[in-house]
Amino acid sequence: MGDLIRLLTRTGARVRHDGEPWSADAAPEGWTTAELFFDLRCPYSYLAAEQLERVFDALAWTPASRTAIRGARVGGGGEAAYRRAAEARAAALRLPLVWPERWPADVPAAMRVSAHAAERGRAGPFVLAATRLAFCGGFHLDDPEILAEAAAAAALPLDDCFAAARDARRDRAIARRGRRLAAAGVDELPAVRVGGAVHWGEADVAWLVETTRLERAARG
Repeated sequence: MGDLIRLLTRTGARVRHDGEPWSADAAPEGWTTAELFFDLRCPYSYLAAEQLERVFDALAWTPASRTAIRGARVGGGGEAAYRRAAEARAAALRLPLVWPERWPADVPAAMRVSAHAAERGRAGPFVLAATRLAFCGGFHLDDPEILAEAAAAAALPLDDCFAAARDARRDRAIARRGRRLAAAGVDELPAVRVGGAVHWGEADVAWLVETTRLERAARG
């Protein structure tokens, strides 16, 4: 698992690391910022995270329940079609995609820890580590050993993470975010808020990534 965690060293430069909760609304003037709503069991959240953290100066990372948005559905056309589409997108991005054990089951303990990580200003490193363990290594994120790997990569105290993983009260806020996104018309994760606009789904997020990349290049 160590090789997966070392991937953080090449991509973590723009993630806030000072241990304080962070909001995209409070970023320095001139920075490109966004808020990513993600679910750790969603392969497109993994693919979006890998792209977005490279093109935005800073990201706010917000866990939201995909189940609260889509119920038990994995995607149009069923599980097999969903897998093929995700695999094709990963191949186009030249990113690995291995299906985790027990997918598409929810990973409530890992989602609770991601909320804890967000409160500590460490959600970026945690989410990147967790989704790589899940979708590059095929590991089940609610396995305590795997959670410990992701927590260590994010420099989070393990005792605090395991306490958060057991705290089912955190589920309400995560589900509530999903319901609010659904009420706003979002029907798929990931979703990305940039200013007052919300983009969601693979095609829209891909457009956002490319547009932001071009705008950054034009500014030099």
